[in-house]
Amino acid sequence: MPDKTTSTASLLRRLLDLLASDAPSEDIGAVAAEARRGGADPRDIAEVEQAVATALRVRGTLRQHRRREAELAALFDTAGDLAALRDLDAVLRSIVRRARMLLGTDTAYLTLSDEAAGDTYMRVTDGSVSELFQNLRLQLGEGLGGLVAQTARPYASPDYRTDERFHHTGSIDAGVLDEGLVAILGVPLLLGSGSGGKVIGALFAADRAPRTFSPEEVALLCSLADHAAIAIDTARAMADARAALAELAEANAVIREHSAAMQRAEESHDRLTDLVLRGGDVPEVAAAVAGLLEGEVTVHDSAGWPLTSIVRDSGRGPNPTGQGSTTGTDAAALVAAAEQSRATAHAVFRDGRWVCAVLAGQDLLGSLVLHGRPDLDGPDRRLFERSSVVTALLLLLRRSVAETENRVRGDLMTDLLTAPDRDPVGLVDRGRRLGIDLNRPHLLLVAQADAAVRERLAAAAVQYLFGSGSAGAEHAGASVLLLPYDAGPGQAARAAAGQLTQLVGAPVTVAGAGPAAGPGAIADAYTEAVRCLRALRVLGRHGTGACASELGFLGVLLGKDHDVDSFVDATLGPLLEYDARRGTQLVGTLNAYFGCGGSLTRAKEELHVHVNTVVQRLDRIQALLGPDWSSPEQALELQLALRLHLLQGA
Repeated sequence: MPDKTTSTASLLRRLLDLLASDAPSEDIGAVAAEARRGGADPRDIAEVEQAVATALRVRGTLRQHRRREAELAALFDTAGDLAALRDLDAVLRSIVRRARMLLGTDTAYLTLSDEAAGDTYMRVTDGSVSELFQNLRLQLGEGLGGLVAQTARPYASPDYRTDERFHHTGSIDAGVLDEGLVAILGVPLLLGSGSGGKVIGALFAADRAPRTFSPEEVALLCSLADHAAIAIDTARAMADARAALAELAEANAVIREHSAAMQRAEESHDRLTDLVLRGGDVPEVAAAVAGLLEGEVTVHDSAGWPLTSIVRDSGRGPNPTGQGSTTGTDAAALVAAAEQSRATAHAVFRDGRWVCAVLAGQDLLGSLVLHGRPDLDGPDRRLFERSSVVTALLLLLRRSVAETENRVRGDLMTDLLTAPDRDPVGLVDRGRRLGIDLNRPHLLLVAQADAAVRERLAAAAVQYLFGSGSAGAEHAGASVLLLPYDAGPGQAARAAAGQLTQLVGAPVTVAGAGPAAGPGAIADAYTEAVRCLRALRVLGRHGTGACASELGFLGVLLGKDHDVDSFVDATLGPLLEYDARRGTQLVGTLNAYFGCGGSLTRAKEELHVHVNTVVQRLDRIQALLGPDWSSPEQALELQLALRLHLLQGA
């Protein structure tokens, strides 16, 4: 029979081994049963049973310590996450995951309050499988979560479906049922303490089977909820700080930009004002604006015609075009843009350029045009608009000076046209004082329009001569313009007719004469231009421009010098040149053809050639003179030229 003392000692050692290996409580309890089955002495059995009870208490204490150690480690790790907070979602997911792990529940989740909507919503879940549950929203007082948010106290329900302590709703119960949850523990996320605390959400742990949560578990979940509340509050504070810093940086940038714009505006104002005070001209202002805006600038009058060439920023190259490059269509487009600018009180972007109206009150003086800057920002745009004010001041000053000069120059023109021989030396001297050298070659233009627009023509003539150093006057119902000689009289007359027609808004006919130097010659040129103007109107060529030499045989009759040679050359030149080069008889054939009344038969007898030869020569004449050579008007000029040519030969 075995030694009972040894058997009891063996059982006690086994009990210690089980305790050391953290064996289940069932295995430890089996030691007492084994002592009873072995027939041990009752006192030994009692000793073993007492040892088993002590071992179970020690085991429970050790497990509680280990659990507490795990909880403290989790809380320590959570505190570390908070200290290195970078991503709020990551911290909240970690807290929810730890809550599920420490409480040993099937799932855990965290809800946050939506102050705008007045409810709470799911922010983070762990272990959830139901999309319906993950998208739940709870009103205050609804469900266990709503009760936690409303009362700021923890609540535990061993069986949510049968718990009548809180208000059930169809949507919440459907989500809980879809997730399969039964036991739920919820604790509030509190910011602050006491009556001043604010509930910003709730932390939950839930099982899919009935369960009673211990006070220790409630306390643990409350600790994790406190950490979550701190994390959310810290993240919000950091977000607010970042937003404040961003707003501060943006405000600082705006202040710097505004300060730079103000400084630049002040400098530009000083620069432009100095230009005006120093007596600067329109091209100088355009150059200054081009330099300030780093672009290309032109100034145009109220009809859209340029007052300056394209002026570039000094670092961008020479001027590419001259003042006369604007077309009538382009001028009309500029006028429309300037009208839009006047209506909006701001510069407008049209056809790839900025246009700003130059105004004196509501009187449109012209437009300031900026090329090559489609990206004109706010400060530069305001600078461009302010430049138009300085330009308006300068144009007003120029117009005032020009009106005074025009009155004086008009008196000079009247004396030139009515009494050139009375005091020619005095006239030359008066012209010199006005900046006009009458002894240099000049062109004389006479412009006329219908009586209804005569006043508009007078104003347009002043505007046309504006800044050109020329002279003009109203005389005998027409506008007379004296221009420096830099083009032929016909070309100058056509250019003036086009621009004056645009300015007046009605046809303006212009006749030119010259070049002429000296008071007497200028008066003679005026007489010739008047005769040419009458001829243009008789011929129905309203709204055009020409000189006497361009009117064919009428020019010979109207011109002062009766230039027969030029008329003959202009009319018969191609035939004369062909005969001289080929030894043909085209001029003689044409003379015989006209002399025989246009009869081919009589012409061939007159020329002693075959009729086919006459036909071939006439075909050659048509090729050289054009298909209209036999029209009545051109036939008359040809016959007159043939007679003059024969007289020259005689």
